[in-house]
Amino acid sequence: MSTPSLSALPIRRLTPRDLLACADLSENRGWPREEHKWGLLLSAGTGYGIDEPDGNGLIAAYVVTRYGAQERPDLAAIGMVLVAEQYARQGIGRRLMEYAVEAAGTTPLTLHATPFGRPLYEQLGFKVIGRVEMVRGHLTPAGPLPDIATRPATAEDLTTVLRLDTEVFGHDRMHVITRLPAFTDQFRVAVADGEIVGYAGAWPNMETHVVGPLVARDTETAKALVASLAAHTDRPLRTDIDVRHEELLTWVKESGLEHVADNTVMTYGTPELPGDWTRRFAPLTVAAG
Repeated sequence: MSTPSLSALPIRRLTPRDLLACADLSENRGWPREEHKWGLLLSAGTGYGIDEPDGNGLIAAYVVTRYGAQERPDLAAIGMVLVAEQYARQGIGRRLMEYAVEAAGTTPLTLHATPFGRPLYEQLGFKVIGRVEMVRGHLTPAGPLPDIATRPATAEDLTTVLRLDTEVFGHDRMHVITRLPAFTDQFRVAVADGEIVGYAGAWPNMETHVVGPLVARDTETAKALVASLAAHTDRPLRTDIDVRHEELLTWVKESGLEHVADNTVMTYGTPELPGDWTRRFAPLTVAAG
């Protein structure tokens, strides 16, 4: 198929009915199928894709998750930018990203770039602002655990968690956070002096439990939350930690997690992300910012 005919294929909005096609596309590129994650992204965010000319599946896709007022977002995260192997290196990825940038208008954008995707994003004007390190493994806490209480979150905690999340993240993401009790296998809070000072989720992703989001008042609280999640699963943990949190990264590695990969945090239309990074240890998923 020639490039001109590819460029004429329309980009359409995806729906939850496209979940299996998205998972097939992930598998085509050697990524895990991640159907559970795709389900969240297609419900909390908006997917866009290009269909095969014969209508049999997708040749490309991406998801954008908007934060703040949905009619006029304050920030949007782009993730899961995928092009089928047989259509790679034919300009499809650039076309998708140009479409995403144009559709965003004045809304600032953020994404986590793999080493493979970073050159394209830089060509389109995205700037590097940070890095996260993916780690994975069975966690056995190194040394004594912090003396910080954690417990499963309850429905009554949700209002406080939402308020704290907006403060730390910098924008309202109620449409994502309110899905966490159903999306995660564990959703826990840390409590000190009767107040919630952190929260974290562990959600199923293939054979692992992904830790995210991880929000905590300090490193000791983050350790307590991660340890409490590990104590309630037999699966290996996987998470993406902001490399500025050196103490937490050192601890999880001493506790059994190993380096897997690095992703670059990039933005477009804003020099930095809002909120308080000192309390934002790991995202829900890099695909949603």
